[in-house]
Amino acid sequence: MAGVGKLLKQAQKVQKRIEETQVKLAQTTIEVSHGGGAVKVLVNGHGEFTGLLLDAGFLKEEKETVERTILAALQEAVTKAKVLHQSSMSAATEGFALAGM
Repeated sequence: MAGVGKLLKQAQKVQKRIEETQVKLAQTTIEVSHGGGAVKVLVNGHGEFTGLLLDAGFLKEEKETVERTILAALQEAVTKAKVLHQSSMSAATEGFALAGM
């Protein structure tokens, strides 16, 4: 039974690291810029959008150009948030493995 106690302590440590990592991710801001800075997207480490900034002059561009540029910025922001989230969670759970899994 000593093995179970050790496993529980290890799981508690990992759980605490995960919780701390989740807080840090929520507080992290990723900024993505496209169109020469005309579009800026802000997203946190969980992939939640926290801001969208558009240059007023950029809105005078063709509708399709504005849409493509905003979409590209959104896609890049989501990708960067996913990568950050995955690497952060991997680091938080590093070294924890259940036998047979």
